[in-house]
Amino acid sequence: MAVLLQIRNAFKSYGDQVLLDGAEATITDDEKVGFVGRNGAGKSTLLRVILGEEELDRGEVIRHPRLRIGYLRQHDPFEPNESALQFLMRDSGQPDWKCGEVAGQFELKGSYLEGPVAKLSGGWQTRVKLAALLLHEPNLLLLDEPTNFLDLRTQILLEHFLRDFREACLIVSHDRAFLKATCGHTLDLARGKLTVYPGKIDDFLAYQAEKLEHDKRTNVSVLAKRKQLEEFIAKNKARASTATRAKSKSKQLEKLEVTEIASDEPTANIRAPIVEPKKGPAVRCRGLSIGYPDRVIAKDIDVEIEHGSRAAIVGDNGQGKTTFLRSLVDSLEPLAGEVKWGHNCQVGIYAQHVYTSLNEKQTVLDYLEYNAASGTKTQQILDVAGALLFRGEAVKKKVSVLSGGERARLCMAGLLLSQYNILILDEPGNHLDVDTVEALAQALIDYKGTVIFTSHDRHFMSRVATCIIEVRDGHVVNYRGDYEAYLYYVNKEIEAGEREAKAAKSLASGSTAAAPKSAEKAKAVPAVPKRNEREIRKEMTILERAIAKLDGEKKETNAKLQVSTDPKEALRLHNEVTALTMQLADTELRWFELQTQLEDVLS
Repeated sequence: MAVLLQIRNAFKSYGDQVLLDGAEATITDDEKVGFVGRNGAGKSTLLRVILGEEELDRGEVIRHPRLRIGYLRQHDPFEPNESALQFLMRDSGQPDWKCGEVAGQFELKGSYLEGPVAKLSGGWQTRVKLAALLLHEPNLLLLDEPTNFLDLRTQILLEHFLRDFREACLIVSHDRAFLKATCGHTLDLARGKLTVYPGKIDDFLAYQAEKLEHDKRTNVSVLAKRKQLEEFIAKNKARASTATRAKSKSKQLEKLEVTEIASDEPTANIRAPIVEPKKGPAVRCRGLSIGYPDRVIAKDIDVEIEHGSRAAIVGDNGQGKTTFLRSLVDSLEPLAGEVKWGHNCQVGIYAQHVYTSLNEKQTVLDYLEYNAASGTKTQQILDVAGALLFRGEAVKKKVSVLSGGERARLCMAGLLLSQYNILILDEPGNHLDVDTVEALAQALIDYKGTVIFTSHDRHFMSRVATCIIEVRDGHVVNYRGDYEAYLYYVNKEIEAGEREAKAAKSLASGSTAAAPKSAEKAKAVPAVPKRNEREIRKEMTILERAIAKLDGEKKETNAKLQVSTDPKEALRLHNEVTALTMQLADTELRWFELQTQLEDVLS
C-alpha cells in the first residue's frame, strides 16, 4: 500500500470565505474514496489544488513520483468539429488503433467514434471522457459528479466499470447510492476540515449523526457538572473548614471541557405543504397516446395513480418520462385518449420549463411571498429559503441574476410554501447537496398529498417512492413491485447482457482454433439465412446521416433556448428539444441493433 497523495496543513480562502483551515488527508493506491460536503464547502477548489490548477495559501500537497491523475471534468474538453477518435488521439497521444480498442470497452464504435463528439448526448460524451482517462493509464481517477443526468442503466454500467477498475479513485458526488456501490472510504469537507472515514457513505453519515448526539449529551452532562461545582465552590471557598475541598473542586472545574459543536452550517429544515389527505384516484389515464404531431412516444396508456401515493416515473433517458409528466399536466396536449384529474386537485409543478420562465424583476423574497400559502409567516418563508441555500442577503437577489441552479431551488422553495395537494417533480434533487436531498425526501414522506416524480438519485427514489410507473418501448405501465425490486430487475438485465458480451468475445477468440471443425459442421448443416453485410451497412449509413441531422437540430434549438427571454418561445423551444432528444434516442438504438447484426455477420 503506497501513499499516492498527501494533503498537509492546507489553508485556502477567498476573501472572508474560509474553504480549507488546516485540512489534512491521505489517499493510498488501494482506495476508492467518496468525497462529500455541502455545496460551496470547497470540494471543487480542492480538486483544482490537487490538479495543480490552483495554489494553497499555506500548506502542501505531496504527490508520489509515480502518481498519474485522470480527471473527469464537468465541462467539455472537445474542440469544434472534432470526432471522438480525434479527441482521444489528441488528448492521449496514443495511436488510432489503441484509442479504438479502449473506446470499444465503452461501446464507442462507428459514427459514435468517428462523428463529431460535440453532437453526442451527455451520456455518450461521458463515455468518451472515460475512455480518454484510461488511455492515460492513471493510478488515481478524479471524478466530479459523474452521474449527473445519466439514466439508471448508464449509472449501473459506470458502477460496474469502477468496480473492475483496480486503481484508486476520488469521486465527488451527492448520489448516496452511487457512492455506496463504488467507494469503500469517505472523505468529508466541512468548516475547512477534512475527515477521512474508513467506511462507506451510509456508515459515515450514521457515525456523524451518532457523534453529534454523543457530543450534545456529553455537553449537557458537563454543563450540569460545571454548575454543580461552581455552586459548591461559591458556598465553600470562604470557609476555612471547606476551603481545601473548594480548591480541589476548582481544579476539577478547570478540567471540564465542552466539546465544540459547529453551528455555522444550518441544517436543512424542509416542511412540505400541509394539506388534507384525500382518498380515491388522483388521476386516471384512459387510452392515452403521448408525443408530438410527427411522432408517437407511447400509446394505449391506462394508468391510475391513487391519492396519497408517491409515484416514481422510471425508464431510460429518451424513453419519454418527461413527455408523460408534461402530458399529465396539460403542458403537452395528448395525441389521443384522456387524462382526468380527481375533484379539487391543485397541481404544483417543478420542471425545467417552469424555472426558466420566472419573473426577472422579482427578488427571491418577493417570489416566495407571492407563492406562499395565505397566512404564512415571514420567518417560515425565510426558514424554507435558508433550507434551499438562500440565506442572509441572498433573499434580496433579483431573479435576473440567479443561476440555473438557483432558479431551480427557488421554484422548489415556492412549491414547499404552497398549498398544492398534488406535486409534479421532475428531477427535484438536482442542484441540492446530500443533506438537503435527505431533508426533501423526509418532507415528501411526511406530505399528505400526492407526489408524481422522476429522479436519477436511487437513494432518493428508494426512500420516497410507494409505486413505480415504467416508461419503456412505447408503453407506460404500473410496475408491479417496489423500487428495490425494479433495481434488481434492471441489474439482472444488465448483468445478463454483460455475460452475453463476454461469451461472444470468448467464442470469437476461440473461433480460429475451432475453424477446421466448424468448417466440417458447416458442410453438414445448412446455414441460417442472414442479412448480408452490404444491406446492414447501407441502413447504418442512412441512420448515421439521420443522427448527425438530429444532433445538429438539437444543438441549434438548444442554443436558441438558452438565450430566449420570451416564456412562450422558451416553452416551444423546450418542446422541440425534448422531441428531438426522443427521436435521437430511438435512432441511436436502431443503429446499435444493426451494429450487433454486423458483428455477427463478420464474426
